[in-house]
Amino acid sequence: MFSKVFIVLATASAACATVFVTSPVAATTFTGGQQAVVTWQDSGVSPTLADFGPSKISIYAGNAQQQTLLQTLDASTDVSKVSQLTITPDASIGPNSSEYFIRFESLSLKDATQSQYPALAFSAKFTMTGMTGVFTAEILSQIAGQSTAPLASQTAASVASTTAQATTTSASKSAASTASSTKATASSTATASSAMGVRVGWTAVALSALIGVSMF
Repeated sequence: MFSKVFIVLATASAACATVFVTSPVAATTFTGGQQAVVTWQDSGVSPTLADFGPSKISIYAGNAQQQTLLQTLDASTDVSKVSQLTITPDASIGPNSSEYFIRFESLSLKDATQSQYPALAFSAKFTMTGMTGVFTAEILSQIAGQSTAPLASQTAASVASTTAQATTTSASKSAASTASSTKATASSTATASSAMGVRVGWTAVALSALIGVSMF
């Protein structure tokens, strides 16, 4: 039933500039087996809707790099001549979830930066209820972002390693600083007792490192 599609991230990003989907949006809920309306308009950014032209409109799940076709809604709709499509989502394509999105695939226009791919546009992820199906393990993996391996998994591992190392280093420095401060306090107390009237003041120095690690 499902068709797996590999998409290069740059392609997916560049393709969002033509068809601006006004429904569904992130707050939208469609119901399986019931009619709904997909609407769009020109984004005002080149290429135009006329350039995008006839398009395949489908429901997908996945991530920016790897996506699975769940249902073809229309095999050829000229997005420059109409601005909406009445659909009936198949309830069996998946479970109740907020991981669905509409994908527009131009049948004639190629991506400007990678001509081996068609121009694409996407809606926001939206929710579907009244569903009776399930997501396969592969789709769930795509949703989780794991299917973008090896790059994504290596990046995640690198971030985890860096975070762990930073935490360990920070903890070690903190422990060393605490031990040094304790020793200094004990030494100061002993000096004060033996000198009987001579006060010794110690200045404590604290070092903290703020490490920020940033990574659809």
